[in-house]
Amino acid sequence: MAVPKPLVPVLVGPTGVGKTALAVALARYWPLVVISADSRQVYRGLDAGTGKPTMEQRRAVEHLGIDVLDPGERYSAGRFARDAVAWLSAVPAGRQAVIVGGTGLYIRALVEGLFREPPLDPTRRAELARWTAAASGLGRWAARLDLAYSGGGRQRAARTVEVALLTGRPLSWWQQRARAEGVMRPWYVRLTAPRAVLHQRITQRVAGMLRAGWVDEVQRLLAAGLTAQTPGLDALGYREIARHIERSLPAERLQDAIVSCTRRYAKRQETWFRHQLGAAPCLTLDATDAPEALAARVAARWEEVKR
Repeated sequence: MAVPKPLVPVLVGPTGVGKTALAVALARYWPLVVISADSRQVYRGLDAGTGKPTMEQRRAVEHLGIDVLDPGERYSAGRFARDAVAWLSAVPAGRQAVIVGGTGLYIRALVEGLFREPPLDPTRRAELARWTAAASGLGRWAARLDLAYSGGGRQRAARTVEVALLTGRPLSWWQQRARAEGVMRPWYVRLTAPRAVLHQRITQRVAGMLRAGWVDEVQRLLAAGLTAQTPGLDALGYREIARHIERSLPAERLQDAIVSCTRRYAKRQETWFRHQLGAAPCLTLDATDAPEALAARVAARWEEVKR
């Protein structure tokens, strides 16, 4: 008989909604290990502008997936999934792993398993890449080749077409197979907040990050030889600060520019988590309540769902 996959809480929601505060508050109820699913907190040296847990929070609750590699190194959803599987496996008995983050692709890669394609003929792959780069109506081709294709941009459409034509099976088939081999079952806790509240929190958060030395941080990274196009520095806010340092964005417009792009990103995150969590069990909470009150509700529901 197959061993059932463990059920793991996964805290998700837009940037600034309060995921880290909730995770730390949950430590009152469980001995926690937090696995960060954040595509920027993974980088060392990106501190002021990524909302990493404070050192006090990290002393209170062990966090994995933070400060893993240097800016300049590429990190992918697939690599995160492989790393997170190892972190989950290393959580000691008696402690509860909780995944916390807003990078939807990272979470999906972990929850749905790693898609392992068979070897693809490099010549045919190169020829197909040239065709997809120039083809019109690529999304329609993807939908014909994979009935489960639901959109997601030109790159995703090209990938769907490539897998279907070169493997003989649709991408969704490979993903379903990977999901069956996954290492965990998710129990999602999705944090939301009224638009006005979230916008206010984002504004306050950005202002605090700038006061904490965000511009100086980017200056140090650029002086060390990195560029605005370096993996890690192509993140929200870092791009705008690099433009400011290059004198193409005035100081008086910097905060508003970062706030605007962060609000747009938060809206995309909300849409993603509203539609992409699938049929997995999910508890949706209004994050205007205090983290301690939210933690009490999460802990009470967890006792029910884990039975």
